[in-house]
Amino acid sequence: MEDYDKNLTPRAQEMRRNATKQENHLWYDFLRRYPAHVYRQRIIGEYIVDFYCPAAKLVIEVDGGYHLKPAQMEYDLERTEYLNARGLFVLRFRNEKVDRYFEKVCQEIDDMVKERIQMIGPYGASLRES
Repeated sequence: MEDYDKNLTPRAQEMRRNATKQENHLWYDFLRRYPAHVYRQRIIGEYIVDFYCPAAKLVIEVDGGYHLKPAQMEYDLERTEYLNARGLFVLRFRNEKVDRYFEKVCQEIDDMVKERIQMIGPYGASLRES
């Protein structure tokens, strides 16, 4: 596991307990049973990401409207650069897209996981049995 700020553990636990409707929908209706293991509210370095699939080195973010504010957009860009520098790819979805196009969101995630696992190869990825 990568280095992470252990002081963020209580905040990550709180975020799991108080997940948004869209995060819960994605977790309980798709990611929780996805064949490649996915963590929710995972601490990576100095950040907490919504979902993380280590086999695909993929971060999945579900963003509310506040992510459109300039200060938040700048923070998100810095955060994405930090994660990219660690070999991770960040996939973002707006809450509205999860609400309106849930099946499409799931398909996009599935496609990206498969693409990333194929790119990473057998040494960096493993699917668990379903």
